[in-house]
Amino acid sequence: MSTTFTVDFFCSLDGYGMAAGWPGYWGKEGPEVREDRVRTFAQDQVLVFGATTFRQFRKFVVEYDEPYYDSLNELPKIVFSSTLKDPLGWQNSTLLNEDAVTAIERLKRTTDVPMRSHGSISLNRALLAAGLVDRLEVIMFPAISGRAGGAALFHDGAEFDLELIESTVLDGRTQKLVYIPHLHGEVPEGVGPQLRNAG
Repeated sequence: MSTTFTVDFFCSLDGYGMAAGWPGYWGKEGPEVREDRVRTFAQDQVLVFGATTFRQFRKFVVEYDEPYYDSLNELPKIVFSSTLKDPLGWQNSTLLNEDAVTAIERLKRTTDVPMRSHGSISLNRALLAAGLVDRLEVIMFPAISGRAGGAALFHDGAEFDLELIESTVLDGRTQKLVYIPHLHGEVPEGVGPQLRNAG
């Protein structure tokens, strides 16, 4: 028995997951982005959160009206936290106060239900570095966050070679890129620009 773990990340072109003063989706959501979210969260899966993202989404699903929020409410959820306490205030949620890398490694071996994590920067950076992420789904919005940017999943993290398995343009402007991440190892000989022959 085994399953897959997907990291699901929204970002601007410069790799930031949010930007101070900008609205959600950088103000560039469209019907195809929303349809993609509906399809994504209609699947049978367990959602995995760090404490900060869990708190944010627990609030979002009450205050905002997105067509996939009912699915977020209904799906089983795991949150890794040493600060949250039961009751968690969001239905179908389970608190795990343990090391996330150890727990996800165990869960991947003992369940066949796929797992997905959206946002949760420090959690997913650790899971990527541990080689536990099977799919990396990036939705890149047509914006540069610049000085306003924050929540950068890849900055100062591990290095990866990415195998592109899907590429889609949503609403004619937003890229959805799906990769299989491979921890970067030694660079093979003969790749990259080659020196001219001397003499």
